[in-house]
Amino acid sequence: MLRHRRSDFPEGFQFGVATSSYQIEGHGFGGAGRTHWDDFAATPGNVVRAEHGAVGCDHYHRMDEDLDLIQALGVDTYRFSTSWARVLPEGGGEVNQMGLDFYDRLVDGLLERGVHPAVTLYHWELPSALADLGGWRNRDIAQWFGDYTEVLMRRIGDRVWSVAPINEPWCVGWLSHFVGAHAPGLRDIRATARAMHHVLLAHGTAIARMRALGMRNLGAVCNFEWATPLDDSPEATLAAARYDAIYNRFFLGGLFKGAYPALALEGLEAHLPKGWEDDFGVITTPVDWSGLNYYTRKLIGPAEGSWPHYAEHIGGLPLTSMGWEIYPQGLQDFLIRMAEEYTGDLPIYVTENGMSAEDRLTDGAVADGHRTAYLNGHLEAVQNALAAGVPVKGYYIWSLLDNYEWALGYEKRFGLVHVDFDNFTRTPKGSYHALAQALRS
Repeated sequence: MLRHRRSDFPEGFQFGVATSSYQIEGHGFGGAGRTHWDDFAATPGNVVRAEHGAVGCDHYHRMDEDLDLIQALGVDTYRFSTSWARVLPEGGGEVNQMGLDFYDRLVDGLLERGVHPAVTLYHWELPSALADLGGWRNRDIAQWFGDYTEVLMRRIGDRVWSVAPINEPWCVGWLSHFVGAHAPGLRDIRATARAMHHVLLAHGTAIARMRALGMRNLGAVCNFEWATPLDDSPEATLAAARYDAIYNRFFLGGLFKGAYPALALEGLEAHLPKGWEDDFGVITTPVDWSGLNYYTRKLIGPAEGSWPHYAEHIGGLPLTSMGWEIYPQGLQDFLIRMAEEYTGDLPIYVTENGMSAEDRLTDGAVADGHRTAYLNGHLEAVQNALAAGVPVKGYYIWSLLDNYEWALGYEKRFGLVHVDFDNFTRTPKGSYHALAQALRS
């Protein structure tokens, strides 16, 4: 069972669950256009068994069932993303009315059930037509993204509770263009620097467009990993600081200070677009809240060879099935750091937190006490941050459903609800029932 009840948190504290469009909807339905994830998955070796999101969790056809699960869980907020290619199949130009109708029904369905719709405009599924034009490497993407934002928000912006433009800029920029593990699968430092900058420029452009529409409760969502030096050596300390600068402080610094950290610029500055310093006026367009996605820490040591001169190591903590260490202290530390160094009194939401595990359906049930224990540890971290004066206003669990876990296909299960990917039967897990009980208390 969960140790904390709703009454243990401040009045108005938002509990929620999160999903993303490509991972659950079924991108092959409803007139959605092709995305670079479809292309990435179709390339041999990129995704486990070449699995893709054409069907996902069949949420497109099972929306009402899923919204009923959210309502029965008793959460306040549902954080979901919208698909750019579902709304604008070519990235711009002709609008897919079936796509707008889908999100219209989704928002109305949440409101009818008393749940706040929390929208993320982009969760990694770039229209292929825009990838053909350079995607996140092309500065014009900021205006393309602004146009998409306006088209969608003119339809649903009057009824949504909150909006964040882009989920996890580090994944959009570094993971996808430097590591090559996500679409478009590049390993190119010039592409990386430009993508990391342009994703923040697109964020600021979208915030400004929504402000012009009179919208409020707009935020930014970044993912963070606490960087711990492998040992006490100066070399490991510097390597961890460089990892922290690239993974965490680049985006926090850009959004809230209008500056990038020196340890990131030492490798990226030569590859940033001309005049990049002049874009901070747009990038720092004020937001109403900040979102933090947190899952793990990384032990970082020095490495020979080219920049960035660090390597990841596995420590002795328990691991999720993703191979990620379970380290709730990192969530507490990030919440405190954000408030003290970057966001001040701005409300902070934990917009994603959760674990993958090898959950199995047995006799019609899924016993996942490991996930309940994970949630206990991280809710305790939130409590500690609140006690330290951090303005934490909500905590959202990733994820409502087992889903398409990108390059890992359908193998990794993060859901509070088990999904049978043969027939799409939904089965709430033990953690779902534990959370429901805690929220009713």
